[in-house]
Amino acid sequence: MQRLHQGLTLLLLTLFSAGVFAQDLASIIESAPNQEALWSVTVRDENGSIVESYNPQSLIVPASNQKLYTTAAVLNALGGDFRYTTNIYGDGVLVDSVWEGNLVIKGSGDPSISGFMYDGNRYFVFSKLARQLKDHGIKEINGSLIADVSYFNPEVYPKGWDWDDLSFYYGVEISPLSFNNNAVDLTVLANGAVGQKPEISWFPGNTSYVTFLNYQKITPPDTEYDEFYRREMGDNRIVLGSTLPQGYIEKESLSISGAPMFFLQSFRIFLNDSGIKTPGAYMIQDPNPDILGLKVIASHSSEPLSKLVEWTNKESDNFYAEMLLKTLDAEQTGEPGSFEFGVQAVRDFLGGMELDTTYVIMRDGSGMASGNFTKTSILSEFLVKMQHHPEFNSFFRSMSNAGIDGTLAHRMKGTPLYNNFKGKSGFVSGARTLSGYFTTASGQKLVVSMAANNYIGKVKPIDSVHEQILQYLYAKY
Repeated sequence: MQRLHQGLTLLLLTLFSAGVFAQDLASIIESAPNQEALWSVTVRDENGSIVESYNPQSLIVPASNQKLYTTAAVLNALGGDFRYTTNIYGDGVLVDSVWEGNLVIKGSGDPSISGFMYDGNRYFVFSKLARQLKDHGIKEINGSLIADVSYFNPEVYPKGWDWDDLSFYYGVEISPLSFNNNAVDLTVLANGAVGQKPEISWFPGNTSYVTFLNYQKITPPDTEYDEFYRREMGDNRIVLGSTLPQGYIEKESLSISGAPMFFLQSFRIFLNDSGIKTPGAYMIQDPNPDILGLKVIASHSSEPLSKLVEWTNKESDNFYAEMLLKTLDAEQTGEPGSFEFGVQAVRDFLGGMELDTTYVIMRDGSGMASGNFTKTSILSEFLVKMQHHPEFNSFFRSMSNAGIDGTLAHRMKGTPLYNNFKGKSGFVSGARTLSGYFTTASGQKLVVSMAANNYIGKVKPIDSVHEQILQYLYAKY
């Protein structure tokens, strides 16, 4: 691998000196296929001096590059060792093996009560909590399961999220008590005859929390898959209207409405399946129950924040980003976490870094909302300054390695940027961004932020231009 890297480096340097590559950054962009797009690029050395730029002061839509601002602010405020703790409080007494009273589950904002942190075991946290209840001697709960959701305010979506996105895993509700990223995982198997409906199944456990209206149809094997999913607003009826070629298997995570109740129903079913009877109701109380003086009888602490931030940025997980944003506000103020004040906390952090926040316009933490704007000059300056932050190692580890993992796993292979460029990609309709760090052929460290906004068509040509720019910079410097 080292020989291959050295060979590619030598080839690039030879081609560059021979004039095969464009002479400058402007030439690359001005010969790009998407001339309708607004292009912006800022390249800095590791000390912050701008070495190359193209429209660096233009306002751009950052897309998921906004997660860099959010995760850095959360790491700054809470530290990489911070952990979420979800407690179950007992409001009652144990008589023989029956808990006479209610159990109150207090949501802590933990986004990771799913399988992502636990080797795909989506019931890992439930198993841990159930085991503690059993260790406490509980075999039956003669009372209710009650959700305490006071850690966040009632808003479940940031302002500016498009309703078209709210049926899918990337547009789920944000709730202090969440399970499986507040989504059901649907599997569609087109194993019948042409014209028939495909077979469907879903996790968790074919839950009755959602109703699927299956209008899908199996088409001949040589046809293309055509996707259609839509959850009715404020409801848990999900319309399936896709056409699938015979033999096709499709997997999709689809959002649910009413995240805390989804958690409670899923947990209740799990307890029953685990041998703890729960004949009572499950509910959200308004106002939230008073847990002062109640004893904790089961508890779970998450993986450290540094690991959650790594998932957020590598996988560009909107749900994690918004959960972290609300947590930031809740932890700093002691009040129910909100999107509005979470955003303000991020902007205050950036202002403390002496960045010009006049041009950091944020409506959410993930970058999916309409109305988010920044500049590549500010993003790159931010990345330079983060190198001196005490949490930089956690922040740096959270970025994708080109050709290796995360959203960059399939990009830049066979180039000197492979396992060299460390950064964050971003995409919303009409906007593609890429920011990060890399080392050039001569060993110089560069920091780059690039954006193409208002382009038409597919993202692949934009990615090709971004990678051409990176290879140009790699060879030149």
